[in-house]
Amino acid sequence: IGCKCGRGQSQGPARDWKPLEQRSCTDIPWLILFFLFCVGMGCICGFTVYTGGALRIVRGYDSYGNTCGRRNSPIKGIELSGLNMTENKYVFFLDPCNIDFLNRKIKSLALCVSKCPDEELKTYYDVKQFSLSNVKNCRYVSYTLPICITSERYRPITWSGCACASCVHSKAVRVLHRCVPTELSCYAELAQAFVSFVNDSSAIQRVIAGVLASKEIILGLCLLALVLSVILMVVIRYISKVLVWITTILVILGAVGGTGVLWWLYADHRKALDNATTTVFGKEVVADNVKALLIYAIISTVFTVVLLLVIFFMRKRVALTIALFHVAGKVFIHLPLLALQPFWTFLGLMLFWVYWISVFLFLGISGTPMKSNSTGLVEFQMKQPFQYLVWYHAVGLIWISEFILAFQQMTIAGAVVTYYFTRNKSEIPALPIVSSTWRAFRYHLGTVAKGSFIITLVKIPRLILTYLHSQLKGKENACARCMLKACVCCLWCLEKCLAFLNQNAYTATAINSTNFCTSARDALGILVENALRVATINSIGDFALFLGKVLVVSCTAFVGVLSLNYQRDYTVWVLPLFIVCLFAFLVAHCFLSVFEIVVDVLFLCFAIDTKYNDGSSGREYYMDKALMVSEKESLGWLLVSGVSMESVGRHLHSPVT
Repeated sequence: IGCKCGRGQSQGPARDWKPLEQRSCTDIPWLILFFLFCVGMGCICGFTVYTGGALRIVRGYDSYGNTCGRRNSPIKGIELSGLNMTENKYVFFLDPCNIDFLNRKIKSLALCVSKCPDEELKTYYDVKQFSLSNVKNCRYVSYTLPICITSERYRPITWSGCACASCVHSKAVRVLHRCVPTELSCYAELAQAFVSFVNDSSAIQRVIAGVLASKEIILGLCLLALVLSVILMVVIRYISKVLVWITTILVILGAVGGTGVLWWLYADHRKALDNATTTVFGKEVVADNVKALLIYAIISTVFTVVLLLVIFFMRKRVALTIALFHVAGKVFIHLPLLALQPFWTFLGLMLFWVYWISVFLFLGISGTPMKSNSTGLVEFQMKQPFQYLVWYHAVGLIWISEFILAFQQMTIAGAVVTYYFTRNKSEIPALPIVSSTWRAFRYHLGTVAKGSFIITLVKIPRLILTYLHSQLKGKENACARCMLKACVCCLWCLEKCLAFLNQNAYTATAINSTNFCTSARDALGILVENALRVATINSIGDFALFLGKVLVVSCTAFVGVLSLNYQRDYTVWVLPLFIVCLFAFLVAHCFLSVFEIVVDVLFLCFAIDTKYNDGSSGREYYMDKALMVSEKESLGWLLVSGVSMESVGRHLHSPVT
């Protein structure tokens, strides 16, 4: 990981708060720590390769510890181990549908065969002929199959010579060197819970048939959701005012309507109490309800009045949210490659998760081969201290995933900072996203590693407590359950707060090239000074973006209903529409999350701009015209700063903004 340091980090409290041309490396010790951690992750992968676990997963292995497709070394105490399986390259499970869900494995005898059965094996003679022709090594003799003995469908088969029993009565296909049955009825046990829930197997068949038949429509609707999400990020600058005021009106209507309903219920129950002819006990119940409704109505009224007052006094700050949305739309026009950030992040996460899952599976069979006392077959058990490798690997999943997400935030922050603090937009670099990515990689990987590690420290205990709560459900008392939920909730809130602070710290780092702690402290100070603005943007702005997601999903679902309506043979639309709507929401969430990051970065730049500049000569504002008009209307900055109208007029009409 390259890190070429420029000039040293400037000392002293005073800084210019503008992007530095000469940058310096930040949080180098954390970069070294993260690099060593990644080396440890690589060593775990090397350990699985050295112990043969990776090869067993890739090529498959039988129940006696032999890896298919190669020569094997004998295992002490296992008679049929150490066989030459060079010609037997595929794993054949005798009862592939006998799955142990608890231990996540197939409870079946596995054999290495030269090919998978290409036709249905209906009789014991067919099984015998397949075994004689495909089990090349005659050390396979008379198996005792306790698994098959307990099944009424199968019996062990024994004959002289090369003997092999098979519980598979259907032809199979080769999947990752495994013989997988093609008969769907074989997997009835896997779908048993779902079938019992639906209680109609024909319904399942109709749903699946509908999905397969409408796969072109589903693909087209998914592409439509992708296009709508990209378009929304560009045009949201024109509809941001509508979205924000719709959000505000809905909040007001909800509060006023809820208060009105409570007062109506109170009056209705009070009237019923006055006219009640019930027993004394019934009157007491009605009286209690009247008191409760009165309390709720008063609380709701106070809340509504406070809410209306807050909205009235903060109505100008709502204009700031609209202005930020407007400028964010301009950012995506000037920096179109921002729209591709979700793709690169998703691709990076997918590649890492595939690697992580592969190594995790390798670890499961990288232990020492041991003979099972119950079955007499080989099981791989990992002994101390290698068992801790699994925990190290699990921490790596969280930290590196958070690192990838944090790197995206740093990249977006660097590009938006470059856009904001460039007065003449024609002087913006040709590829600011590429330049920002390079700066983050060259100078600020240590800051990204430190920020992601802090999130990991909070997320790990939260996940552990969540797992304990799920495992102890129904066993712990009410007090313990309440404490667990409270701890999980507190950790979740702390994680969200730290994630928000991290994002602003990355922005401060992108501006001043300071380390994580300094950037977080400076960003927190700016946010505290603008607490009301932050609350407005994070409440109204987030809900407006949520409405944008709903808009994408609604449009996609509407087009989906119209498209499926022309296919009258597809009577079951539930699953196709669910797949399309879920994909549309995920895509809209990914793109609008990038838009949300851009808005947050713009706000911090705007707050810094208004704090350290006043529009006078030599201290001109960097902000866009829309933000400047919003600032003028909301805070009356002209009177406070004493800037002349001529100076403001020149800046408002400046062509470089």
